[in-house]
Amino acid sequence: MIIRHTHTVPENITSVRLSDYANGLFPQIPSRKGLNKAIKAGTIYIDGKVGNTGDWIKTGQKIQLIELDKKPAKIYQFDLPVIYEDDYLAVINKPAGIVVSGNQFHTVQNALLHNLQPSKVVDAFQLPRPVHRLDHATSGLLLIAKTTTANMALSQQFENKTIRKRYQAVVIGQLAGEKGQINEDIEGKMAITKYEVLQVTPSLKTQYLSLLNLYPLTGRTHQLRIHLSNLGHPILGDKLYHQDQPLLKGKGLFLCAVELTFEHPVSKESMNFNIDPPNKFEYRLSQEKRRFESRYSDF
Repeated sequence: MIIRHTHTVPENITSVRLSDYANGLFPQIPSRKGLNKAIKAGTIYIDGKVGNTGDWIKTGQKIQLIELDKKPAKIYQFDLPVIYEDDYLAVINKPAGIVVSGNQFHTVQNALLHNLQPSKVVDAFQLPRPVHRLDHATSGLLLIAKTTTANMALSQQFENKTIRKRYQAVVIGQLAGEKGQINEDIEGKMAITKYEVLQVTPSLKTQYLSLLNLYPLTGRTHQLRIHLSNLGHPILGDKLYHQDQPLLKGKGLFLCAVELTFEHPVSKESMNFNIDPPNKFEYRLSQEKRRFESRYSDF
């Protein structure tokens, strides 16, 4: 347990409950909603004991904000490419084949302390937190919050849909038109994906492979994979939504988060990060083209 802030109740404080008195008391918790969550989570103490929403506050009491020890017993010694880092946030390039977080040990979250510098800000997390998720099989840019303030602000941007994400994928087949939009509910919830075709390559196995830019306007689970599969063009290597199309053994999913744009939670600066997709994207497209041309070069 780490004590983040200590406050001693001054004189002449009467007839006020913890939920009202502590609102705005801690710089780490800038909202009443956040305060209520902290009280419910048992991170607000009164005179050394867990406080409750309805507790009456008295002069001389010591109110403390604590952080429960969520640090893993052992840090996962796994190298992650760090694209950007400051005291408030980080952007990493998540490799395919590792989950972002969860009950297991081998997660991105448990590897963050191995890769990131500790934040010096007063409301810094003991263990930095991913603000969103990428599938186990998906690679690419992942946004990490290092402080309570950053986490709340970035989560709000995701909720308001002001964070823009761009993915690239290799899909089976050739889509109609150069651009399009998929409007199809997923589990009863609205889901929208825009796409644009970057390259079409002939293929002996699937007739064509297409390289796409994908722009999810909503954030449903497996949205891109489901939308492309239902469109009849599943993402190459997708074992779950491949619709009996050929799979490449051991090559993984050809889906990568390549661009991330958001507002810095403190400086309010517009932040934009771009990466290239894994080398296997270009290699697969080039190899399919060479094989096709080799087969039909004499015709």
